[in-house]
Amino acid sequence: MGFIKSSLFISLDGVIEKPDAWHFPYFDDQMGAVVGQLMGETDATLLGRRTYDEFASYWPTADPADPITGVMNGARKYVVSTTLTDPSWQNTTVVNGDVKAELTKIKSTTRLGTTGSATLVRGLLEQGLIDELHLLVHPIVVGHGKKLFTDGATVPLKLVDSTTFGTGVLHLVYANA
Repeated sequence: MGFIKSSLFISLDGVIEKPDAWHFPYFDDQMGAVVGQLMGETDATLLGRRTYDEFASYWPTADPADPITGVMNGARKYVVSTTLTDPSWQNTTVVNGDVKAELTKIKSTTRLGTTGSATLVRGLLEQGLIDELHLLVHPIVVGHGKKLFTDGATVPLKLVDSTTFGTGVLHLVYANA
């Protein structure tokens, strides 16, 4: 049986946009181990269209000496989009139409992990499709930028695990309540 696990870097004020501008001072071996474990548990990556476009413009031409380059390019990828019809990044499948039905079918046999993709994650949470939500809450108020949660449906969750890293980052793991 598969699953959908979503992991996001997030600030105390809920910002998830451009973590490259605020996240790296908090990245250490402890966080690296969690990120590596989450990546290692999946069979494929699930992306929203904007994140797909960002990744597809970077990874295919990224430094081949970087071990992550091979992982990202070689991995199976699913992108949820109503407008993308011919993905250029290798091993990419477009999910459209009845997204809930398609993802339910895919996750019945595939372990999916999301990276970024806030709009997608919000929608998946509202539809009850995320099995685990991993938030890596950074001890910083960014003050501006796209937030994970905006106006929308109420989604009850339960905390199933929490860890405080030496950097002050909280790793919170939630499941549907």
